[in-house]
Amino acid sequence: MRFQFIRKASFWRQTMMAGATTLAFAASAPASAEVTVGVILSLTGPAASLGQPAENTVKLWPKEIGGEPARVIIMNDGSDPTEAGRLASKLISEEKVDVLVGSSITPPSIAIMEVAGRNKTPLVSLGGGNAIIEPQEGSRTWAFKIPAPEALSVQRVIKDMKERDIKRVGVIAVTTGYGEGFLKAFQDQAKEAGIEIPVTARIGAQDISATTQALQVMAAKPDAVYIFSFGTPGATPQLELVKRGYKGTIYQTHGVANADYLRIGGKAVEGTRLAVAPVLVAEQLPEDHPTKKAGMEYVTQYESEYGDGSRSLFGSTAWTAYSMLNAAIPVAMESAKPGTPEFRQALRDALENMEEVVSPEGVFNMSPENHNGLDERGQVMVSIENGKWTLEQ
Repeated sequence: MRFQFIRKASFWRQTMMAGATTLAFAASAPASAEVTVGVILSLTGPAASLGQPAENTVKLWPKEIGGEPARVIIMNDGSDPTEAGRLASKLISEEKVDVLVGSSITPPSIAIMEVAGRNKTPLVSLGGGNAIIEPQEGSRTWAFKIPAPEALSVQRVIKDMKERDIKRVGVIAVTTGYGEGFLKAFQDQAKEAGIEIPVTARIGAQDISATTQALQVMAAKPDAVYIFSFGTPGATPQLELVKRGYKGTIYQTHGVANADYLRIGGKAVEGTRLAVAPVLVAEQLPEDHPTKKAGMEYVTQYESEYGDGSRSLFGSTAWTAYSMLNAAIPVAMESAKPGTPEFRQALRDALENMEEVVSPEGVFNMSPENHNGLDERGQVMVSIENGKWTLEQ
């Protein structure tokens, strides 16, 4: 069953404040047994194409999480770290949340992580950068991250590059923690793989033109270009490269894996290659792939509600957040009741020790040293063919 969205004061609140939209919905169960989840997403701004499918997915969460009735509050950070931190403080101090989920990208997630850690509240982040959880000290000990770590994603791409005999790769990286994290991971692995990086260009997340970056990269004549960006801004440098006649292979990260990127990119993104979570091509996975069942269940539910081809990794991460909480909450309930510091501590500990939690994104095994927990089962190689995601065998 799903949460019922009823436009009555006791069930639905919609408040506009400093660019943040708050939606609250609750199961009709006693408050004393209720788990409160604060969800902060980037529903406007540069990361809106990531936050919106996540919001759609949260609205599909069952009304109970881990067998307990849940109150879920959704807020919009506008893709802004300052606003994300403010909303995290509000959710903790005023709504007394037991756990935070979000944000959609790395910078707001880091801001939330800092607030969550100071207030000893667990965070399940949908952002991609490992800076959200590493190093595992201080506030980061309260944070967990769903998307594959940069090193795992880059590892799969480098394998593809070597198979295609690509030796020189130009880079265009967005100037955020996400871009820098991927750049460092690629630099660390490329040398050992015998791949040269002749040029590295930076681009801002808000930039509407990539002419300078495209010219800089093309002047180096690389065999391929690897773009480290997210959402619709990730299409900007690729459109410019293709417009100027670049014929080499273009790689992207999982940060662009949504329908908006395909729509904006059109023919210019044909042939693009990227390592992604298996849910993006759930139907094409081998029958024995460990995530196929979970992926197909999510895709069927999401696309029946929002239309064929509407899936994205960013909706799937929100479903994985539910899967994690669904596994961890019953464990935490053995030690304490929701709404208490003891429950928040127990929930953090349960998340940290979860084993073989299967979701559309992969199979998660957390530990005190690893607050992501994905392995190679969480990454597949896909290309874009005829405007569709295609699994590379």
